[in-house]
Amino acid sequence: FNWYQQVGTLELSTFVLNVQPVIPLKVNDDWNLILPIIVPFVGQPPLSDRDVSTFGVGDMTTSFFFSPRSKAGFTWGVGPVFETPSSYQRTIGSGHFSTGPTAVALQQTGKWTIGVLWNQVWSVAGDRRREDVNQMFLQPFLAYQATHTLTLTVTSEMTGNWEAQDDDRWTIPLLFQAAKLDKFGPFPASYQLGVAPFVAHPDVGPTWNIRAAV
Repeated sequence: FNWYQQVGTLELSTFVLNVQPVIPLKVNDDWNLILPIIVPFVGQPPLSDRDVSTFGVGDMTTSFFFSPRSKAGFTWGVGPVFETPSSYQRTIGSGHFSTGPTAVALQQTGKWTIGVLWNQVWSVAGDRRREDVNQMFLQPFLAYQATHTLTLTVTSEMTGNWEAQDDDRWTIPLLFQAAKLDKFGPFPASYQLGVAPFVAHPDVGPTWNIRAAV
């Protein structure tokens, strides 16, 4: 759950609830297929005096990571990523089907985990009246297991919109997050809380964000 602050010229709040199942599949004795899916439910305020608030499902992101089966500390995966329009409301969806490559790599050493996630997508079909999609996502992350159940993470979920003007091209939050391992009924669960100032953002983009996750 993300609560973005000071969005638009009216400096209001945007709410985004991401439902993110991750499905691991065994391809054979040497390879796994990891299938993360991100479905965002977005509550968007008016971005200007002439705009209206909107609510709906944003573009769904589906990634396919082919990863070698290994017990070593280094893990990597590559594959395609697909973005599917779930809403044609202009402020919460692109109106396009988009695809491109994606990759992830991480190294676990003792209590430290360092890694990066990347993808680049281009629109291939959709509403011709809408601006084409040419966008990169880059997420470096560093995590430290402070105790057996407490993990501290710093990450940045950077977006580069190559179709935008220079001043509006980059969205760069710097997220500081703590995660506590506990239980949800009979199941193990990780409870997370974080805060993120934005070091770069478009004129109508947020300036900071509060995040909670299970």
